[in-house]
Amino acid sequence: MDGRARPTYQWTRYLTPSAAHRRLGLVCLGAGHQEGPLPVVGPRTMRNHVVVVVSEGRGWFSQAGGPAVPVEAPAALWLFPGVSHHYAPDGDGWAEWFVDFTGPALAAYTELGFVDPQAPVMPLTTAEPAVRAIGRIVGACRRGGAFLEVEASALVHEVLVALRHTRADQDANGDPVLAVLARDACLPISVAEHARRLGVPLAELRQTVRRLTGSSPKEYVLGLRLSRAKELLAGSDLPVAAVARRCGYEDPAYFTRIFTRRVGLPPTEFRSQQYRGFVAADSA
Repeated sequence: MDGRARPTYQWTRYLTPSAAHRRLGLVCLGAGHQEGPLPVVGPRTMRNHVVVVVSEGRGWFSQAGGPAVPVEAPAALWLFPGVSHHYAPDGDGWAEWFVDFTGPALAAYTELGFVDPQAPVMPLTTAEPAVRAIGRIVGACRRGGAFLEVEASALVHEVLVALRHTRADQDANGDPVLAVLARDACLPISVAEHARRLGVPLAELRQTVRRLTGSSPKEYVLGLRLSRAKELLAGSDLPVAAVARRCGYEDPAYFTRIFTRRVGLPPTEFRSQQYRGFVAADSA
């Protein structure tokens, strides 16, 4: 620092979504950008979720009256409803972007690990993707218009995905276990065999897949198999029995039952609705 005080910049806009907007699953209640030697926040308690993305600088954060922990950019601070928080930058200030949001979809985002109540201070590999998304919310708020709440709602989802991809303590592309399961999903093998091939205990595989996807390994593999089956049904002239075999099912009748139960219609009907022109079976 050259001894000159960093200038303070603050811009915030609050939104009041209607009941119809809240049915979108997530709604934006406010967003903003501020930087410089900002004042101490709290102690206070919110009724909704807030994420504060610190893109430059350092400071401290305390939750529920606990000890202050250091914060160094890039990082995200999660403010949870009903939990008191207290934070501030150091004397040099910092740059932050924030968004307030709420909605029933938060339960799923929490279950899937995108929102982690155990990690109120979340180091990031980079703040740029989340800052871009919040910046687009800020831009929408500046423009205003009839579609503001819908646009801002869609961008809250983008913020959560950006933060998940840039979380410093996890692989940006997801756990390699999922990559191996995706590669081998259509092999006619059991979940136990998947675990053996991965070299991990079955219980550990179940725990990892549940943490990352919110489902069991069996359900995750089933989803991958059915997605592949849909591609083959819509884009090839393979018989249903051949599609079943390519997706790991030796018994076409069992494949048809499980496809119908999960998709809501049998494979032949799915093909008739999703026909996109057949390609040669060998290239499917």
